[in-house]
Amino acid sequence: MLDQSNLSRRMTLSSVVQAITTYGPISRASVAKMTGLSKQTVSEIVSSLEKDGWVQTVGRTEGNVGRRAVVYEIVPEAALVASVDLGGTKVRTALCDLTGKVVAEMVEPTTQSGGEAVVEQIGRLILETATSHNIEQEKIRVAVVGVPGVPEAETGHVKMAPNIKGIDAVNFPELLNERLGIEVLVENDVNLAALGEHWMTHQGDKDDLVYLSIGTGIGAGVVIGGKLVRGASGAAGEVGFLPFGADPFEEDSKTTGALERVSATQAITSHYFQLTGTNKNVPAVFDAVLAGDPHAKQVLETVASYIARAVAAIASVIDPACVIIGGSIGAREELVSLIKPEIDRCFPRSIPVEPSILGNHAALAGGTSIALSRLHIALFSGGLPGAQIVVPPPHVKTYLEDVT
Repeated sequence: MLDQSNLSRRMTLSSVVQAITTYGPISRASVAKMTGLSKQTVSEIVSSLEKDGWVQTVGRTEGNVGRRAVVYEIVPEAALVASVDLGGTKVRTALCDLTGKVVAEMVEPTTQSGGEAVVEQIGRLILETATSHNIEQEKIRVAVVGVPGVPEAETGHVKMAPNIKGIDAVNFPELLNERLGIEVLVENDVNLAALGEHWMTHQGDKDDLVYLSIGTGIGAGVVIGGKLVRGASGAAGEVGFLPFGADPFEEDSKTTGALERVSATQAITSHYFQLTGTNKNVPAVFDAVLAGDPHAKQVLETVASYIARAVAAIASVIDPACVIIGGSIGAREELVSLIKPEIDRCFPRSIPVEPSILGNHAALAGGTSIALSRLHIALFSGGLPGAQIVVPPPHVKTYLEDVT
């Protein structure tokens, strides 16, 4: 338990670092004014942080009468965090500095061996991302992994993840911690995407939003008041199980979900085959729509109708400021343009719907925001109850450069 003097010191340190992280470059006088601390206290803390390599001077204030003040910012490369997006077909990893900027990134096909092999792949990929970019592995302090399922806090197992074989039988964070020797957090990938979109594009603008991912599966991430909603068991947003589309009482609907069975990747390819007798993958179906294929258009119109009902159901309960459609299928403008009029047909008020601008990097951005917050807590808050940090202003461009 923290004694009062240590508690006060940690609170003071945390508030100074948060001010510099959020508003830097910033002078010590401005930090003092912003935090309510004395100039002497701020000067002592900043000097200590500078000595330890966490902050640096970057010039002086401009335009003031008299002596210009030295301004400080966080040293971006003082530590790094790893953000990982694990999918059924690909695993992506990004290393980000203390400002949230992506400094290294790699992607490779997800191993189909499942279970511990997936954990081993993620650990190896994080380290290879560092070494291939001449980054010291010791600089990586926290890792956040987005998974296509529901992490159980008690066991570390990932449930409701049919696309990753054997993932429900291993303690994901514990094994990764043993592999990497750092703190590892596991979160639902769609939740991370919702956080990423909020941090990068809507923070302070639309703090109540829903990110709806449509791809191999269907799920939603819900942000209310700028905070992620996980639910009592961490399964908030499993909208693929909404009881319409396929028969919700069939046994398959308890594993895949009635809505997901008629709206995700497998449903699109199967429906097109039923109409034409031709096998096409999802990108080919979208290409066929653009080429004027009426059967392909019918398939997408059917999917759009079901997704519109899902959006209406979500909006009835949550009343979000906007619904962002993402995922390998959902981000396609051809589908989003079909969803909007279907919503208007089945819901009494307007629901702003927009495609994701971060694409495949949305979950990586969300993982970075959580990792930076956890790193700040570990380094500067020292176990303060309820400690958190406003993550730094986003480097949006570093998440937009490659959305393949």
